[in-house]
Amino acid sequence: MNLTIENGILSIEPFLTVTLGILVLFIGKRLNDAVNVLRNFSIPEPVTGGLLFSILFGIVYAVSGVAVEFDLAARDVLLVYFFTTIGINASLKDLLSGGMPLVILLVITIGYMVVQNFTGISVAMLFDLPSQVGLLGGTVSLIGGHGTAIAWAPRIAEDYGIANAMEIGIASATFGLILASLMGGPIARFLINRHDLKPARVEPQDVGISETKQDQGIGYLDFLDAILAIHMSIIIGVLLNEGIEELGLQLPLFVTCLFAGILLTNLIPKNAKRITGTHWPSRKPAMALIANIALGTFLAMSLMSMQLWTLVDLAGPIFTMLGAQFLIAVAVNIFIVFPAMGRNYDAAVVCSGFGGISLGSTPTAMANMSAVANHYGASHLAFIIVPLVCAFFIDLVNALLIPFFLTSF
Repeated sequence: MNLTIENGILSIEPFLTVTLGILVLFIGKRLNDAVNVLRNFSIPEPVTGGLLFSILFGIVYAVSGVAVEFDLAARDVLLVYFFTTIGINASLKDLLSGGMPLVILLVITIGYMVVQNFTGISVAMLFDLPSQVGLLGGTVSLIGGHGTAIAWAPRIAEDYGIANAMEIGIASATFGLILASLMGGPIARFLINRHDLKPARVEPQDVGISETKQDQGIGYLDFLDAILAIHMSIIIGVLLNEGIEELGLQLPLFVTCLFAGILLTNLIPKNAKRITGTHWPSRKPAMALIANIALGTFLAMSLMSMQLWTLVDLAGPIFTMLGAQFLIAVAVNIFIVFPAMGRNYDAAVVCSGFGGISLGSTPTAMANMSAVANHYGASHLAFIIVPLVCAFFIDLVNALLIPFFLTSF
């Protein structure tokens, strides 16, 4: 558990990174409890704490010149845990009922991705910048997130002579993540209050425990049973992932683990008792609790580790680009996604998730929906179709759109 400072960088190892992530999550909860605006607009607790600490680390850098860097290896494990719980909570009935809404949301998202790229290119032209800079402020970094930005920036820098492509991509992805984290809850609250929406029926949460049932007890065997089911699903997910790689394809591990959870949940008879003497723990409070722990800690670690000071020099064009992207994302959410998804409570929760998709990342979308669902009620449909759209289909579409826009504009 050593802290080392070398060349002006304070390096923090995985154990302390996770510990600090948990502390950040608690501080975010305390702030949300104390500030009504944060709670009423369903701002996720890890977002509140994570942004606060990223600002504090920025101040430390400004005063001392020491940059804080975290080893985030454990963060990726938490992401796999989280999406595996989502798969375990997915029933075949919900998947079938989500068929048409899934297609509708996918079509809207693809259309929005095209608009997002045109928006970025248009703003870049206003600043007399190459169109590829606008693409870096489009689906490369926003819907694509940090991973896509890091993957494409070297090629854009080399092929189109944009030396700071990596900095532009990371800056856009970072500020987009912040806007996405702050967008989903307020949009859902606006829609729910304006249309007086309520869940069609009271159901257990997919992530976390409802605010009205915080006293619900969970035994240690319930917790271990859920962990065992998650590990069984992850083992199958890893095997699926390796099999797909043998075919020459690549998918993120959390996607195959999500599918493994879906397979086991729908293949194991609902009333069959396992060696544990219990039924498969789909949609049990322990599973929802683990999902909340994994997602909250993941997002807290992601946001607290942002190095905001690296983005100052690029503020002008990037802020203009993101401002335009933000306005378009809000308009698409309210005037297209909500009506197309049925103008009901599920549609409002989907909109909170689309806020995370449009400018942020899959975990941001899930955190937005989790905050809304824990406040207003569960929405299984939203927790099925949103991760399938943003964790699977978006990457495939983006892989085709990015080279098309790079060579055509």
